[in-house]
Amino acid sequence: MGDRELRVSDAEREHVGQLLQRAVGLGMLSLGEFTERMDTALAAKTRGELNAVLIDLPGVRLIGQPAAPRTAFVNNAAPFAKGRPPVSHIPPPPAPPRGAGNVIRSRLSGVHRRGPWQVPPTLHLNTWLSGVTLDFTEAIMSTQVVEVYVDDYCSSLTLVVPAEATVDLNALDLIGASVNNKVRTGPPIGPLHLVVHGRLRLGSITAKHPLATHWRRILFGPGV
Repeated sequence: MGDRELRVSDAEREHVGQLLQRAVGLGMLSLGEFTERMDTALAAKTRGELNAVLIDLPGVRLIGQPAAPRTAFVNNAAPFAKGRPPVSHIPPPPAPPRGAGNVIRSRLSGVHRRGPWQVPPTLHLNTWLSGVTLDFTEAIMSTQVVEVYVDDYCSSLTLVVPAEATVDLNALDLIGASVNNKVRTGPPIGPLHLVVHGRLRLGSITAKHPLATHWRRILFGPGV
C-alpha cells in the first residue's frame, strides 16, 4: 500500500482546511473554490484524496518527493513559500483545558444549547460547516462574564441572550465573515456579559434577544 492509500485523520483534514484558508487570503482561491475544496477535504478518506485539493497551490511539498514542487503533504507545518505572510497576525484561540467540559466541537452538524444548561466561565467552540445556537435566556450562570473562544470554518453561531445581557463581539478576527450584534455591547448591566474572541472564517455570528423581547419593545417601547 502506498502513501496515497493511507487513511487520514480529522487533524489532517483540519490542517488542509487551514492551508485552503490561507490560500484564500493570498488570493490563490476564490470563496467558491474554497467551499468546493473544503467539501472535498471533509469527505476525503485517503491522503491521495486529501492532497488532490492542494495539487495546484505553489510553494508546498508532495508526499514522496524530496524537492518542493507544487502540492502539499498534509502534515507539513510550514505550507507556503518562505517569506509569505500569514493571513492574520492575531493568535489563535487558546487551547481549551482538558476535562473542563467547556468544549463544543462540531463537524457538519447542528448544535443547540437551550433551557437550564450550565454555563462555564469559558466556552470553546471548534466548528466546521455547522450551525450552533447558544440560548442563555434560561441558562444557569456561574459568573457574570462569560468568555467564548471561537475557531470556525463556514459555520453560523447564534447567541440568544436575556434583555439585560450585553455582548462584546469586537475582539473577533474576521476572514470573509459577518457579525450582527443586535444587543448592547456594554458596560455590563445585568447578570450576563458575553465576550467573544477568536477567528471566524467565511461564517457568521449573530447576537440577539428572544423574539418575545423584540416584539415587546416594538409594542411597548424600549423601556419594557
